[in-house]
Amino acid sequence: MTPDQAAFLLNDIYLPQIRNEHQTTRRVIAAIPAGQCEWRPDAKCMSAIELAWHMVTTELFFLKGMTAGKFERGDTARPDNVKTPADVLQWDDAHFENALAAFAAVSANELTRPIDFFGFMTMPGIMFSTILCSHSIHHRGQLSSYLRPMGGKVPRIYGPSGDEPMSM
Repeated sequence: MTPDQAAFLLNDIYLPQIRNEHQTTRRVIAAIPAGQCEWRPDAKCMSAIELAWHMVTTELFFLKGMTAGKFERGDTARPDNVKTPADVLQWDDAHFENALAAFAAVSANELTRPIDFFGFMTMPGIMFSTILCSHSIHHRGQLSSYLRPMGGKVPRIYGPSGDEPMSM
């Protein structure tokens, strides 16, 4: 991959997609009904709040890794003061935009450098943007399927939902 290709992918494809997917994920997190944070469809599943936390921290993990040119496992434990969807979104407000801005500032040459993903795969750093988005989309689908059984409403995701029509 050339630096020009990496710059095109970053600026014209991935940054807009990451921003758009992130806002959609935030709408789904905000739709978790009050008092239902610990709801899960099965004992093997993450609770709604655990899933929301996993999504926002994993987005940050990928942004920081692509920015630094290496992935490092960090402490992803949810702080004691993060108990509600609003708390998750407030935490995200304090971290996401700075991480995205740092990633957006990475040079085109640095975007092409290979990054090892814990021995599982190695590829140019910019390509992990696809995994970031796919991971968020996957878990957002899980969380959106929790909403109605919890008594909540499903927000629009890629178009209108039964609960939130698109405004024209």
